[in-house]
Amino acid sequence: MLLDAVLATARVCGFAQLVLAVGGSSEEVLKSVNTAGCDVAVNPDFATGCGSSIAAALPVLHSDTDVVVLLLGDQPGVTAENVHRLLAGRGQAGIAVCRYDDGVGHPFAFARSALPSLAGLHGDKAVWKLLEERASEVTEVPVPGATPLDIDTDDDYERVLDTLRGAP
Repeated sequence: MLLDAVLATARVCGFAQLVLAVGGSSEEVLKSVNTAGCDVAVNPDFATGCGSSIAAALPVLHSDTDVVVLLLGDQPGVTAENVHRLLAGRGQAGIAVCRYDDGVGHPFAFARSALPSLAGLHGDKAVWKLLEERASEVTEVPVPGATPLDIDTDDDYERVLDTLRGAP
């Protein structure tokens, strides 16, 4: 399952805490995914977009959390190396993003000072809007390679499988 692949990557990163936000079909997802080591936040407002998943996860964070790394559950191409580059290159930036060869993409890192802005997000592209609004605070960290594919459709899924198989 895609989410298992993302969680496996997150575990390799050595984070102090893993928070998994689940929405639609949460009971089925939690039965089929290895959530070992995860604090789970159920998002009843999942239909309103990704922003609600972030908002649902924030109250679960440990009080001493100083940086949040946002990984997408449908982006298995993100590697632990991507995350390590992001964190090493962010310095003291309030917000850091990966600058791939073909553009900006996940994962993103947010300092504690940015958490109130994350808590107020609404909608599906809310994080991207936040990055635009706070552009002067965003550090772009160079990460080699193409932006990892985001799987939103069956065609996206087939494209990722082709990539994994080494198809042209």
